[in-house]
Amino acid sequence: MKEPHNEGVAPHVGPESCGGRGDAAAEALTGESAGRLFSSEIIQIREPTLWSYGEGNGLGGATAQAAGPPGGVVASGMRGRSAHGNRETSGCSPAAACPGGGGGSGKAECRTPGLHATEESDCAIRPAIRANKGTAVPAESGEGRARTERNAWDEAAPRTQGRIGASFGLSRVRHRAKADRQARFSNLFCHLTPGLLRDSFYRLTRDAAPGIDGVTWAAYRPLLDTSLPDLHERLHSGRYRAQPVKRCYLQTEDGRLRPLGITALEDKIVQQACVTILNQVFEVDFLGFSYGFRPERSQHDALDALAVAITKRNVNWILDADIQGCFDTIPFKQLENCIRRRISDPRMLRLIRKWLKTGWIEDGTRHRADCGTPQGAVISPLLANIYLHSVLDEWTQWWRRYQARGAVVIVRYADDFVVGFQYEQDGRTYQRALRDRLSVFGLALHPTKTRLIEFGRFAAANRQRRGEGKPETFDFLGFTHVCSVDKRGRFFLRRLTARKRFRRKLREIHEELRKRMHDSLSSVGTWLRRVLVGHRNYYGVPGNMPRVQRFHSAALKLWLRVIRRRSQKGAAAWPWKRFSRLALRMIPRPRVAHPFPDARFAAKYSR
Repeated sequence: MKEPHNEGVAPHVGPESCGGRGDAAAEALTGESAGRLFSSEIIQIREPTLWSYGEGNGLGGATAQAAGPPGGVVASGMRGRSAHGNRETSGCSPAAACPGGGGGSGKAECRTPGLHATEESDCAIRPAIRANKGTAVPAESGEGRARTERNAWDEAAPRTQGRIGASFGLSRVRHRAKADRQARFSNLFCHLTPGLLRDSFYRLTRDAAPGIDGVTWAAYRPLLDTSLPDLHERLHSGRYRAQPVKRCYLQTEDGRLRPLGITALEDKIVQQACVTILNQVFEVDFLGFSYGFRPERSQHDALDALAVAITKRNVNWILDADIQGCFDTIPFKQLENCIRRRISDPRMLRLIRKWLKTGWIEDGTRHRADCGTPQGAVISPLLANIYLHSVLDEWTQWWRRYQARGAVVIVRYADDFVVGFQYEQDGRTYQRALRDRLSVFGLALHPTKTRLIEFGRFAAANRQRRGEGKPETFDFLGFTHVCSVDKRGRFFLRRLTARKRFRRKLREIHEELRKRMHDSLSSVGTWLRRVLVGHRNYYGVPGNMPRVQRFHSAALKLWLRVIRRRSQKGAAAWPWKRFSRLALRMIPRPRVAHPFPDARFAAKYSR
C-alpha cells in the first residue's frame, strides 16, 4: 500500500513550492527578505534524490547500497522492496538532501520529498523483469525504459505564490524603484559584474577617438579576457583611478569653440556600466516630456510630441529656451544632492565624484574641475538629466498645475527645451520665474537663444488682424518650425532643415571630398552614399522634401566639381550625362523617411 504524501515542499516547480527557489523569488519580487519558513520541516532542497530513502536506511547506513545501472540489483534492505514497480513517494536524505544533515543509519531527519527527485509522475519506472542471475554483477541486464518526455529545467526565475514572475539582477532594482518612489538604494555597486562590463564594452562607439591613454576599441578587444577581470577587481578593491579627459574644441554654429572631453577607454566602459545601473532607478522617475539621451527615445519622438502639441492643443505662444553652458556649469554639490535622493551607495557616489573631479589635460597641463560634467563623457547626459529633472522638470510640472491660467506644454531634449502657452501672460510669468529658479541652482538662460514668440494655429490670423507680419519661426533639434497651410488652406506645421545646419554640412562635405580627391570613385561614392542616406533618414520628414532634394543636388554638384579637378581634361571627360549615370548607380534618390508626426505619436503613445 502506498504511503501518504508528506506535507512539505512540492516535488515540482510552481507557485505551491515554498522551499528551494521560492524564498529567492519572493525576495526578488518585493526587494526585501522573504523571512523565515512556515515550518521547521520545510527545508531547502537543492540536490536531486535519485532513489527512495526509507525509514531505517540513511545515506551512510550499512544497509544502503548505491543504485546500479538499469537492470542492476537493489539490495534487499530497502524496506523489503526493490525499484521494480515501486511507485511510492520518496523521502529525503539527511546528508544529500537536507542541509546540515549528517549521515548514518536510522530515521531520516527530513520527511520532505526531494524537489528535483526522480519521482512517480516524472521518471521512468524500471520494468519488473529481473536479471537472469541475482548477483552483484548480473550476466544479462533486464530491459530498461527511457525517461518520459518532459520540459527541461528552466533556469529563469520561477513564478511566486502570487502567480507573478520573479525578477533577478537589475530588473529587481527597477521593480523596486517603480514600486517605491521614495526608496534609496544602498548596494548598487555589486551589479558591476564582469558580464556587465563586457556588455558595456560592446555598446561603445567602435570608431571613437582615443582618450589620454591612447587605447582604441579595436586595440582593447584582444585583451578583453584579461583586462576586464583586472578592471573588475580594481573597482571592487578600491584601486580604480579615473583618468583625466583629453580636451578638444568643437566649433558651434555661431562661431564659438565648445570644449569637448574625450574619455579614456576603461573609463568609458565603467561609465557605460554605471549608466545601465542608474537607468534602472531614474528612468521610472523621469517625466514623459523629457526625451534627451533616454532609452527608446529619440530626437524624432521629441519633434513628434512638439508637433502634436502645437497642432492639437491650445498653444498660441512658444518659449524657445536654451540653458547657457549647461554641462559646464552644473555645481558638484547640488548635483550630488539630486543623486542622493535615490542613491545612498557610498561606493557608487564615490565613483561618480572621481569622474567629476578628475579634470582634463590640455597642452600637456592638467586642470582640476570645480563644476560641470565632462561634455563628451558617456555618463554626462545621464547626470545632466538627473539634475534638470529636479531643477526644471518637476518644477515646471508643479508650475503649470498650480500657477498657470491656461494650457501649458513642454518638450525637453537635454538642455534645449520648448514651452508652449495658451496665454501670453503665462509665458512671460513663466520666463521670469524660470530665470530666478535656474539662478538658485547655478544655471542661466541663454540671453540670445531664449525668446517668447507668437506661434500656433491662430498666430497668422491674429497677427494679420493687428496688421503685423507673418509669425516668427524657431529652431529645435535642427529643424526650423514654420506656420504654414496645406493645399486645403488648413494650418500645417512645416518643419524645414535649419539653414545653419544646411550650410555647415555642405561645407564639411566639400572639405572631405577635397581630401578624397584622388581616391577611387567607388570608395568616395560609398562614403557619400552613407552621408546622404543619413541626412535623408533624419531630415526626410513630410513637408521638408524640397530642402532634402536641394541638399542632395548640392552634394552631387560638389562631387562633380572635385572629379573634374582631378586632371586637366576632367571637364571634358566628365560631362553631366556621364556623371548622372554614376550618381544614379551609387547614390539613392531622396524620399520621405518619416510618417506624419500625429500618426506616429498616436501609434507609440496610444491611450
